[in-house]
Amino acid sequence: MTMTNVQPHTTLANAPLGRAVRITRLHHPRKEIATRLRELGMCENALIRCVLRGNGNMICEVQNMRIGLDNRLAGSIMVTAPEEAGTA
Repeated sequence: MTMTNVQPHTTLANAPLGRAVRITRLHHPRKEIATRLRELGMCENALIRCVLRGNGNMICEVQNMRIGLDNRLAGSIMVTAPEEAGTA
């Protein structure tokens, strides 16, 4: 683990609550879902923070906007600690 408690290249579903992480890869089997997430600002290199988690769902903040995701969808978004994204 790093100093920010984010394992390298984990999923958003496993990201620590309240910590900013950087999206490194967004992959979903349905292309239209990946496209919609990108339209909402959840694209590669974007900073995102999980603010609330419960009952298999989470609320994330990206670009001063809060978005609700289920854990399965969050599992298709790979993230890393912000300072590690530039070294990968």
